[in-house]
Amino acid sequence: MGHCLSKPNTDGDDSEHNVEFAGGNVHLITTKESWEQKISEAKRDGKIVIANFSATWCGPCRMIAPFYRELSEKFPSLVYLTIDVDELTEFSTSWDIKATPTFFFLKDGQQIDKLVGANKPELQKKIIAMQDSASSCKK
Repeated sequence: MGHCLSKPNTDGDDSEHNVEFAGGNVHLITTKESWEQKISEAKRDGKIVIANFSATWCGPCRMIAPFYRELSEKFPSLVYLTIDVDELTEFSTSWDIKATPTFFFLKDGQQIDKLVGANKPELQKKIIAMQDSASSCKK
């Protein structure tokens, strides 16, 4: 249930960068434009967005990534995004990310919940609650 606060000194070793953060129903966000597009699609469709601010060098992020993908397949009515804090540094800073992974839960582009750290039971609990609230809104 850890989280990373800063990037370790790897002396330019980029071997970590092949970790699979996308897959399943998870969309990897690499530009501010793709973020805005996904947020506006979710607003239009009345879907809740889960934004995972992550880093390839972060052990807990790599540990929870397959579980996040699994949840995206189990609960497909939500929109799952992953943002690499190193690729979108300024954007991540604007969200005041202090540790990775940080999960934001957004409705209509506004934060409705947040989870810091790779806490699998808590992440699943929040996603189930979001799924339930999303399906009850449609009835």
